[in-house]
Amino acid sequence: MIALIDCGLGNLRSAQKALEAVGANVCLTSEASDIQAAGKVVLPGVGAFGDGMSGLRKRNLVTVIKSVVSQNKPLLGICLGMQLLFEVGYELGEHPGLGLLPGKVIKFPAKDLKVPHTGWNQILPERDCQLLEGIPSGSYAYFNHSYYCEAAEWGQVLASSEYGLRYASVVQKGRLYGVQFHPEKSQAVGLQILRNFAESG
Repeated sequence: MIALIDCGLGNLRSAQKALEAVGANVCLTSEASDIQAAGKVVLPGVGAFGDGMSGLRKRNLVTVIKSVVSQNKPLLGICLGMQLLFEVGYELGEHPGLGLLPGKVIKFPAKDLKVPHTGWNQILPERDCQLLEGIPSGSYAYFNHSYYCEAAEWGQVLASSEYGLRYASVVQKGRLYGVQFHPEKSQAVGLQILRNFAESG
């Protein structure tokens, strides 16, 4: 069972359908008991960093998510869900994140760049890993974000992407993963990544 966390931001049906398409048994939930009982957890999200953290706090899920990670249970953050894994975000103010990964979430420099960064961009693997198994270097995924994760530990970056600068687009620490793009909108590449997560040990 994969618990797909609903923290009140966005339509999660596409993420649920994509996970189900690769054979996962998915429970869409905001209940701590469901998340604790699941074998794996997915934290999706769209919208602003502060709103995402507020949604988690209102549902008393911050401690639950940290507990899941401390138990070494696989967790995948998607888009805003990946950003929330970091220490602090600077979208519409300064907001503390979950602090599970060292680094910060900052805005793309607007000079010579169209912000938000919306559309297809390449994933450039930094090292071999199970999450990206079967994904050739330079494969395209679908992005939609104005802020990016500036990882403090580049050794935790599985893949990077370039948009005016080089930034972390896939991260890992133990069995904690994050992807900045939307795998549920990234066709075969995204489904393969979700399949790799669903089938990971």
